[in-house]
Amino acid sequence: MSDLIAKASIDRRLAEVVTPVIEDLGFELVRVRYQGGRTPTVQIMADRPEGGIEVDDCATISTAVSAHLDVEDPIEEGYHLEVSSPGIDRPLTRLKDFDMWDGYVAKIETNETIDGRRRFKGTLQGTEGNEVLIEIEEHGQPVTIGLQFDWLSDAKLVLTDDLIRDVLRSRKDKGEVDESQFDEVETIIDSEDDARLPEQKD
Repeated sequence: MSDLIAKASIDRRLAEVVTPVIEDLGFELVRVRYQGGRTPTVQIMADRPEGGIEVDDCATISTAVSAHLDVEDPIEEGYHLEVSSPGIDRPLTRLKDFDMWDGYVAKIETNETIDGRRRFKGTLQGTEGNEVLIEIEEHGQPVTIGLQFDWLSDAKLVLTDDLIRDVLRSRKDKGEVDESQFDEVETIIDSEDDARLPEQKD
């Protein structure tokens, strides 16, 4: 497994279809998930390579991806399409994410039990080869361990004051947002704000 972007076979198929479209627009696919149910949903998280995706960007991606999915038709039944930013407490789905967010707290889950545990919470210490380094506490002492990226089943940042402050500062420095506009900690795509852009596919 090269990343956590897509897990199930349908997710991987969707990733194959939408990745070129998203990359042609100058963005990166962070995660794609197909959720079944009465009205199935395709959830896409995307970001700029340097970070900082906006609501209008989500609209652009949604329009392009929707048109491409109509042509490729990887899903037979009707579905909703949701395009969003990763949010502040974002999932970590690519090896490079662990270098990008070095120094921040994360939760990591593994496919198999490692030293009696499958869940790890600690401060990211970057990567070494194909290993994710994370500093955890054992017997009251900080210890840095390495987890093979292929062992991971899930990973995401933990919402901390430091993370919120640094992300807001970064976005303000880029002129993308001011703090008064950033009322929610995670950018949730909401149809009332024209950010979620759900599209019913019949």
